[in-house]
Amino acid sequence: MIGILIGYFLANFIAKTKLSNADETAKKIIENAKKEAESIKKEAQLQAKEESYQIIRRSELECQQKRDKLESINEQLIKKSNSLVQKIELIENKQKQIEVKEKEVEQKLKEADQLYQKQKDELLRISRLNIEEAKQDLLSRLEKEVSHEAGKIIKSIEDKAKEEAEKKAQNIISLAIQRYSSEYTVESTISVVPLPNEDMKGRIIGREGRNIRTFERIAGVDLIVDDTPEAVIISGFDPIRREIARIALEKLITDGRIQPARIEEVIENSKKIVENNIKEEGEKAVFETNVRNLNPKLITILGKLKYRTSYGQNVLQHSKEVAYFAGIMADELGLNSNLCKRAGLLHDIGKSADMEIEGPHALIGADIARKNGESPKIINAIAAHHEDEKPESIEAILIQAADAISASRPGARREMLETYIKRLHQLEEIANSFEGVEKSYAIQAGREIRIIVNPVEIDDYLAAKLSRDISKKVEKNIDYPGQIKVNVIRETRSVEYAK
Repeated sequence: MIGILIGYFLANFIAKTKLSNADETAKKIIENAKKEAESIKKEAQLQAKEESYQIIRRSELECQQKRDKLESINEQLIKKSNSLVQKIELIENKQKQIEVKEKEVEQKLKEADQLYQKQKDELLRISRLNIEEAKQDLLSRLEKEVSHEAGKIIKSIEDKAKEEAEKKAQNIISLAIQRYSSEYTVESTISVVPLPNEDMKGRIIGREGRNIRTFERIAGVDLIVDDTPEAVIISGFDPIRREIARIALEKLITDGRIQPARIEEVIENSKKIVENNIKEEGEKAVFETNVRNLNPKLITILGKLKYRTSYGQNVLQHSKEVAYFAGIMADELGLNSNLCKRAGLLHDIGKSADMEIEGPHALIGADIARKNGESPKIINAIAAHHEDEKPESIEAILIQAADAISASRPGARREMLETYIKRLHQLEEIANSFEGVEKSYAIQAGREIRIIVNPVEIDDYLAAKLSRDISKKVEKNIDYPGQIKVNVIRETRSVEYAK
């Protein structure tokens, strides 16, 4: 019994000890869990704060971008609004001038009516002419007098313009050069590659067409193998791809190994050749025009213009011509010729990317120049050379003029011979249709019409009016690039012989 009691108490004691230990262990586990829960809670709070900060930051950036975009749109609207206001003011001024001229014409008509009535009465009194004959005679005389007065008015306006020219020499000369400018390009979309023999066509096509399909897929062009003797045609709108394909095809034909793996290798090598050619052409253009410190990216982009044409005129050559013309005119006007040459060389740079980016090439070129660190004057001259933006300097107007000169000079752009001959005949026919014209000659490849008038029938005032009337009729009836000079010559010769 004593043993049992002792065992009972010992078991009781051991159980209580274990229970106490279990309670302590449970308390520690609960405390640790609480600490871990507190730590997890803090981490979750920090993570939530970080995410909320990121969301707020992104929202602020998006808001700032939208705000910048709205400000840009607002600035454009303000510019357009100012331009419209200026045009409205100009129209109002023109309207006022027209009203003044109308009053002058009305006054002249009243005076003419009074003079007509007096002469009619006088003729009826002193002559035996009937009323119809007297009327015809008076109308004829009145027409000549009115023409004479109109010539005097035109001459007076021109004299006044010449007097004001000394005060506004730079603006007048620059604006006078600018006559016509056209943004109209025609791309050549094919290249012809000669073949040594007709059997080569089959090798180019390959078994079941695998060679030609591989070539078209890698080069990104269409290869046309038709009945054209000893030639294949490469067709594509991207001139650089077309040039790569041409070089690659010529190499494959020369090498003779035409199969898919070789085609891929040759096209990759041709791409490197064209890239080097582009860079060399850009550097050559910069060297020839003496334009310095040009961004290397702009030089590469400039070289791509070697493979662009406009009316058959190479765009890179056209850009160099514009740089030369602009530099020469700037020197004559006492302006910054280096700036004009730089703007002239870069004015069509947007054409290198206008097939990849939507929009007018002038604005694309301005954006490219802006991204490559060009000055605001250069950017404006590029953007304004086709009047997509308003010119902000005389240099920008010179670029417009130089662009028109390069595009419209004789032989610069491809034109059908029949159209050219027809235009010359039309010019002479229009000039000969006016009274007092003895002879007329279309010269300077149709850029000038020289008119010789009868000095008895046409005086100096009527000569000025005649040149104006002929130029208006030419503008109305003939479509032509550039400008046509109407040169009226009135000459009186008196010859006697001493015997």
